[in-house]
Amino acid sequence: MELDKKKLSERDICTKFISPALEAAGWDPQTQFLEELSLTDGRIHVRGNKTRRGKKQRCDYVLFYKPNLPIAVIEAKDNNHTVGQGMQQALGYAESLQVPFVFSSNGDAFQFHDRTINDGDREREIPLATFPSPEQLWDGYRKWRGLPDSAREIIEQDYYTDGSGKTPRYYQINAINRTIEAIARGQNRILLVMATGTGKTYTAFQIIWRLWKSRAKKRILFLADRNILVDQTMVNDFKPFKGQMAKLSTKSKTIQKDDGREETIPTAISKKRQVDTAYEIYLSLYQAITGPEEKQKIYRDFSPDFFDLIVIDECHRGSAAEDSAWRDILDYFESATHLGLTATPKETEYVSNIDYFGQPAYSYTLKQGIEDGFLAPYKVVRIDFDKDLEGWRPSEGQRDKHGNPIEDRIYNQKDIDRNIVFEKRTKLVAEKVTEFLKATDRYAKTIVFCEDIDHAERMRQALVNLNADLVDENSRYVTRITGDNAEGKAELDNFIDPESRYPVIATTSKLMSTGVDAQTCKLVVLDRRIQSMTEFKQIIGRGTRIKEDFGKLYFTIMDFKRATELFADRDFDGDPVSIYEPGKNDPVDPLEGSDGNDAGQEDDEEDTGPWTGPGPVDPPTGQKVYVDDVEVSVIGERVQFMDENGHLITESARDYSRKGILREYQSLDDFLQRWNSAEQKQAIITELEERGVMFDMLQEAVGREYGAFDLVCHVAFDQPPLTRRERADNVRKRDYFTRYGEEARAVLEALLLKYADEGIDDIESMEVLKVQPLSNLGTPIEIVKMFGSKVEYIRALRDLEALLYAEAG
Repeated sequence: MELDKKKLSERDICTKFISPALEAAGWDPQTQFLEELSLTDGRIHVRGNKTRRGKKQRCDYVLFYKPNLPIAVIEAKDNNHTVGQGMQQALGYAESLQVPFVFSSNGDAFQFHDRTINDGDREREIPLATFPSPEQLWDGYRKWRGLPDSAREIIEQDYYTDGSGKTPRYYQINAINRTIEAIARGQNRILLVMATGTGKTYTAFQIIWRLWKSRAKKRILFLADRNILVDQTMVNDFKPFKGQMAKLSTKSKTIQKDDGREETIPTAISKKRQVDTAYEIYLSLYQAITGPEEKQKIYRDFSPDFFDLIVIDECHRGSAAEDSAWRDILDYFESATHLGLTATPKETEYVSNIDYFGQPAYSYTLKQGIEDGFLAPYKVVRIDFDKDLEGWRPSEGQRDKHGNPIEDRIYNQKDIDRNIVFEKRTKLVAEKVTEFLKATDRYAKTIVFCEDIDHAERMRQALVNLNADLVDENSRYVTRITGDNAEGKAELDNFIDPESRYPVIATTSKLMSTGVDAQTCKLVVLDRRIQSMTEFKQIIGRGTRIKEDFGKLYFTIMDFKRATELFADRDFDGDPVSIYEPGKNDPVDPLEGSDGNDAGQEDDEEDTGPWTGPGPVDPPTGQKVYVDDVEVSVIGERVQFMDENGHLITESARDYSRKGILREYQSLDDFLQRWNSAEQKQAIITELEERGVMFDMLQEAVGREYGAFDLVCHVAFDQPPLTRRERADNVRKRDYFTRYGEEARAVLEALLLKYADEGIDDIESMEVLKVQPLSNLGTPIEIVKMFGSKVEYIRALRDLEALLYAEAG
């Protein structure tokens, strides 16, 4: 009997028609095409204190010439769709993966979109039996990328795999392949821009591995500006190079690996400062191999052509400046390929990464990372003080707490904590930070960025006094981590270790603004003026990592210096979830009660001597005056949200949500028709949340006893709302239950109770049958049998929902 394609599911179409066509064309199902491949994790949506994942971007087929070398995508549809109906969707996947060949199929044929063709034949239909072979598409891909035949060995070199199944994410694949291809084309200055937390080091490792294994680059130097970056890289991401790899240092060190085991790092400089040139992979601090004196320029112990590849981590930190000590290293090894890695390329009148490296070979922004669900979104609490915004002028002859005269002028925000210290302001900042932590989580890892070391110490003291109970439990609860303080710097590893509870609050200036992998940091406090977009992005990056097993899915920025106005800068690429500005008497946590660097350098090698290169140092300040008798207060109150264009707008959550609803439904009838026809009401709620409707905050404004349906009708269409309990009582007044037996009626009554207490989403899931009061009536299988079958149970649930909303509005 002939197969009726119209009755087949999309999966059946894939299994019976698309996969066989691929295999017939020579594609290996084990290595050359992957089905239902997830490209993203799904954006994390934050509503109040609750989070949920959005939909993953999942591609029906991704075709690979070799593992991690994607060249084509296919979107499948069932046979009730046309051949090309999945093309638009497939083109979106192709754009993410940066591949030229795009296919759509319903099992009858393939619609083929060929981005390598510029004439009128770019998109056409081809029979199933004529699907292109791997070699055909690979040849087209190489021509499209402009890759010479002589470079084929480099391009086709396998990725490293340890057998664990770990593979690069799609954007890491793009970054790796674009870099390898640029080198294959002869490019020797390459820049990769990847947001903090997106795995630059792992990406760099895979690039180095493929170039090293193909022998295109035999000796490699990896440069960083923090000891911890070098050490952790050697024992973790770069561990496959063991035996071929050493650190340019005289001091041996044992550190802990990701798996908890300890490992001693090999060094390549003897105590007599002689360099061992027998290794092939070298890692080093910039400052460990250069300095103002000739004897400190250890890199000159290598011949200028010794290295084939130099990877410069955090290259925004100064390596592109022509007069920097770091640039001396790059100029000395001029013949090598230079690969710069940064989350924040620096472009100023004096320093330009792009001028040195060229346009980025690939960029993956903070905004895209948040959208894909690989980076944590954030909320912003913005607090303004009167002395910051209005300024302050001393009275005639006024002196500070030490008896020093105060210059008669107006002091404003740029002076505060640099030239003048209002001690009551410091205490007020500490009070607001403490208030927030008490309302959320007192053990949430917190970084407080201060103007300088003095400010960081005063802030530490203020926080200690306000959190004396937890400081009694452990004196490290609040710790100053600055470059001048050995005890504080020693706690940096503990702060960033997810398994270590202490320190909880770190006060700092610039030491922790870059290169600190604080995976569980949930609160970033800005009490320092930030004028550099590069620095701002780096600081925001301290909180963008996701750590789901530790409950870290988003973070909060608390801004006391209006630094977050940089969000409006066109060079910033990440949108906050919301911005809240509490008034004088408002809680610092807008959802309270709802349900819901530093002076001194890094710990460099002891024997490297002073280092004069650029890095984290405090700005010079004059003599400060300390004022202890001036009151400081919070002023202003407003809530800001991001609109669909990424602009900050000032309005209430109610007005903002109303606009989001009206963008989706132009009238009450439109909404009612969609609501009544939806099999899953929760799907509509989810769609509205994704468009900015804040149901948690609407419940705070209108009433927590109202469900999403009534909130929409009331806020957007001015309908009088009914509480969930009122809707449940209206159903009971009807004769609906009489059509069912006693056991089924008990189930429906329990569902009504659940709806009245918690809402529609709780009764739509089959999981509701596993919890009280439903679980008291039997197992899920037993409950379904009370209605005859699962189909009948679902029908009864749909009828119940229809009655709940029968009197719409």
